[in-house]
Amino acid sequence: MVKVADIERALEPTWCPGCGNHMMWKALKEVIEESGMGFEDYAMVWGIGCHGNGADFYRSQGFHGLHGRALPVATGIALSNPSLKVIVSMGDGDGYGIGGNHFIHSVRRNIDMMAIYHNNQIYGLTTGQASPTSDQFMQTPSTPGGVVEEPVNPVGVAIAQGATFVARGFAGDVDHLKSLYRQALDHHGFSLVDVYQPCVTWNKINTFKWFRDRVYKLEELDGYDPSDRTMAFETSMSTFHELTCAPDECKVPIGVFYREEETFTYQDGLPQLDRPMWKHAEEPRDISEILETY
Repeated sequence: MVKVADIERALEPTWCPGCGNHMMWKALKEVIEESGMGFEDYAMVWGIGCHGNGADFYRSQGFHGLHGRALPVATGIALSNPSLKVIVSMGDGDGYGIGGNHFIHSVRRNIDMMAIYHNNQIYGLTTGQASPTSDQFMQTPSTPGGVVEEPVNPVGVAIAQGATFVARGFAGDVDHLKSLYRQALDHHGFSLVDVYQPCVTWNKINTFKWFRDRVYKLEELDGYDPSDRTMAFETSMSTFHELTCAPDECKVPIGVFYREEETFTYQDGLPQLDRPMWKHAEEPRDISEILETY
């Protein structure tokens, strides 16, 4: 069984002091330890961005993919070895922008994996350009006159597209975030955990204080039913386009928006996975004759 100390590498994280990535790093390490998994039981995949530097800080088998392409790589791993739990780490620009199409199709396929999005509403690694989740009218180095278009609503998109587990966390509440990670890790199917992870360097609007003044937990909301897809979608829509509001004007829900049990996954539809694809390559093959042809 993996311990937190086993996961940490000698290289210390280089994220900015106070960056939400530190809290997400802590939460995920502890949940992996609590899961009882061994190193051989899971694989991790990262996209490009500040979060992607986590590839240097987690001791894990895995892959640091191209910008926006973490989900295709993770899909290949999940299908090649279905016995692995695949954990994918992406940023908002990485996963909702460049990788937005992969996001939609991974959701609809219900591929069994856990997808964590570091949503700081900015391109942090490349010095603060507007991302797909930046608030409308937000001024950034790439939008000095303010963002023109409305932001992507990842929770609403996922629910509308048929996702079977959709949650939103806040990096400033590690215990609550861990509870979401545990549920996502246990889910059979595609599990999305969108995490508000304030960028302390480039986003001076959506700060830790900004979120602490507004977040509330869905599980503490009277009558909220996470098995009701319509309720989940309406909640995601009614609470999203008000991110510049004052604390007394709006609140931001965190928690499990939607969860569907006993789901049919993409892997369930592939009987050939009874013999995992990686076993097809168990024996080295001599391809010299094929190469001679060309």
